[in-house]
Amino acid sequence: MPKEVTAAFGRLTHALREFTVGQRTIAIIGVAVLVVGAIALGAWFTRSTYSPLFSGLSGSDASAIVDQLDSDGIAYQLTDGGQTILVPDSDVNSARLKAAAAGLPSLDNGGYALLDAMGVTASEFQQSVTYKRAIEGELASTIESIKGVRTASVKLAIPEQTVFVSEKQDPTASVFVDTESGVTLSTDQVQAITHLTAASVDGLTPENVSVVDADGTVLSAVGTGTTGNSDQQASTYEDRVRSAVQAMLDRVVGVGNATVVVAASMSLQSGQRVEETFTTPEDAPVLTEDSSKQDYTGTGTNATGVLGADSIAVPTGGTGDGNYTSESTTKTNAINKVTETTQIPAGEIERQTVSVAVDKDAAAGMSASTLEGLVAAAAGIDADRGDDVKVELVTFAKVDSGTAATALEEARASELQANVTQIITTAVPVAGAIILLVILLSGIRGYRKRKDKQAAMDLGEMTQVRDPLEAGQAQALDAATAAGLLPPTQPLVAGPSAFAEFGSDLDDLGVERMRQDIDSLAAASPERMAEHLRTLMDDRSRA
Repeated sequence: MPKEVTAAFGRLTHALREFTVGQRTIAIIGVAVLVVGAIALGAWFTRSTYSPLFSGLSGSDASAIVDQLDSDGIAYQLTDGGQTILVPDSDVNSARLKAAAAGLPSLDNGGYALLDAMGVTASEFQQSVTYKRAIEGELASTIESIKGVRTASVKLAIPEQTVFVSEKQDPTASVFVDTESGVTLSTDQVQAITHLTAASVDGLTPENVSVVDADGTVLSAVGTGTTGNSDQQASTYEDRVRSAVQAMLDRVVGVGNATVVVAASMSLQSGQRVEETFTTPEDAPVLTEDSSKQDYTGTGTNATGVLGADSIAVPTGGTGDGNYTSESTTKTNAINKVTETTQIPAGEIERQTVSVAVDKDAAAGMSASTLEGLVAAAAGIDADRGDDVKVELVTFAKVDSGTAATALEEARASELQANVTQIITTAVPVAGAIILLVILLSGIRGYRKRKDKQAAMDLGEMTQVRDPLEAGQAQALDAATAAGLLPPTQPLVAGPSAFAEFGSDLDDLGVERMRQDIDSLAAASPERMAEHLRTLMDDRSRA
């Protein structure tokens, strides 16, 4: 091992030996923290990142896929109650290919694959039912792709087409969705499901699609659409109107000087109204015209007479000529015919009332009637519908400025305290680690300073002793060694032989080796070392 490395290890060993009990404890704790942190950091960077292999699995499919992963020796994790399987990123593609080769996961809903398995001898009824099942399976698979939907099931009710009924029934559909934990479908997502389902079936409208979630909540009902129940519709409408009126009043009388309350009632009834209007256009052309004329000319006897006793006519003779003419004309003129079909959706506003209270001091110079007109226009009041608006100028309660200032200061103090607590919670561990590291470095630095100072003092004394030794003190050291006072294998730097290997001018490496020899001698026999130093000092004083 190189001398520089040996010297570095030697200095470190001596530094640790000179630590006090407290310094050693802190050093051990610091080293343990660093080791644990390094291990945790290495585990974090080297850990495997898992990605979903399959999600929304049935129990049988999940069990089969887990068995296959176990046989292949691939690590996995189960989430969502066993419906989602996670595997390391590096194994996702290979695991999917192996699962596909094994026919996993199986398609319970079938989809259009059902049509491939249908034979040529299937009856018309079997073909119709299989086709409907295929559409239901494809729709369910598509809806499951929507974010937040775990599983979905679609049922279609398609009336049979026949010519023996006077009125044709419209098809309907029902959709059941099970969302992920903590996920609630938005109105836009429900509308997307209804429109997706309606567009897949001929004659199906979004209003005839019912959507129900796993909690039993009706998200879209047949005939009412996807806007929710009457309470939700009314609440949404009231919030919109209140916001519009409040924004207008805030600009007119100032923020906080007016309050608005809106109450609205809605109808859930829906229907269809058909109106036909006929008008005669100017200079209407004749579409069809039919004319006929009959003429008759001839002679004959006219029978005339009087009644007899038995009420029988007694004819009288007479002759004359007769002519007969008959004419008729039939015309069909063009007319205008307009047929209007109006769909009446659910959620129609039946009546709404708006109540407004305005601070009298803030509304100086404005009358209640003026404000009432502004509110009516902003809220869309319809008098024919029975809507009502009430505006009153009242005196608002004034909050004491001192109380408000105190409350504001308390709120600010609470917020500041929360921020300080968060900062302390975050900074204490970091500061503790930094302080521990500083203490450790300070201890090492102080020890090195003390050792350097001691080494300088020792070197000075040794330099001062060197001259007397060279003048004739080597004989005393040899006599001490022969008498057994000093170990023969670890001589002190006495006499020319002790300094021969270092040379006349000591460099840093020579000083370090000299220091190590002295430390070794002192550790091996401290009493002899002390006696030897006293002898040298006595000899120097006599000289």
